[in-house]
Amino acid sequence: MHIFSIIFPLIFIVALGFSCCKLKFFQQQHIAGLSKFTFYISLPAFLLLNMSQIDLQQSISLSAFLSFYIPVLCIFALGILVDRFYLAKQKNYQQHSVFGLAASYSNMVLVGIPIIIASLGKEMIAIAFMIITFHSTLLFALTFLIGAKGSQHAFSWSNFAKSMVLNPIVLSIGCGLALNVLGIKLFTNLVNSLELLATPAIACALFVLGANLAFYKIAANWQPALVASLLKIFLLPASVLLIGSYVFALETQILTVLVLLSASPVGVNAYLIACQVGQHQVTLASAVVLSTVLSVISFTFWLAILL
Repeated sequence: MHIFSIIFPLIFIVALGFSCCKLKFFQQQHIAGLSKFTFYISLPAFLLLNMSQIDLQQSISLSAFLSFYIPVLCIFALGILVDRFYLAKQKNYQQHSVFGLAASYSNMVLVGIPIIIASLGKEMIAIAFMIITFHSTLLFALTFLIGAKGSQHAFSWSNFAKSMVLNPIVLSIGCGLALNVLGIKLFTNLVNSLELLATPAIACALFVLGANLAFYKIAANWQPALVASLLKIFLLPASVLLIGSYVFALETQILTVLVLLSASPVGVNAYLIACQVGQHQVTLASAVVLSTVLSVISFTFWLAILL
């Protein structure tokens, strides 16, 4: 019953967003506007406020960092091998690297943080911010670098760095970290204003996630998407659990945060990278939908084990 109470409100909001779009109550342009508010205003306000107020000593942990990213890199490499020797007809580094991304890139902000807050409370998101800060930068850079081996176009570090620095999630966490480290306190009226903006962040993020699922379709070649989804929401969190438990002996709550983050479905940004690279676009679109639907089962499973 406890696990149902955690999962149900999140599923309800995602399903509401999906239903509103399927029933044409919202059009795609309406969701585009809501997405822009969510990702450029509400979520950054939420992340900046919380990052500026967290206990940095609690959030910075090399053991937690390694417990998460060693499995992530291993699953990324496994995804490349699966695509190379099982799915692909020929060697194509761009295609393989995108599939590796599909198997390892988590939708932490839209799904991971709401699950952590619902199951463990707001005080445990401090460790999640440390993981989120490096997540996109590391996996996107690897995808582009490995893909560059088979591409005629040189990888541009300057363009990549610019896109990462200007990413609203990375930028808001970075600004919040700077305020925290420098000990700068925002004046009360500004904090109250940011709190008002941040209040709908989680609900809007889940609603937008569900709404966007209505615009993706599971393609006829759903098998690669299913393989990527199973690697992502079952094998990756299992690896994090094993490494965190037996190699680094993490505290139970920290380990729970890392497993829940890794059990999050494939992030929509992975699909955008696939479109940019021009490989596995259909697979990634299907994997976003499949992994999100299957994450109801996976989160229930992992919460039952961890809690």
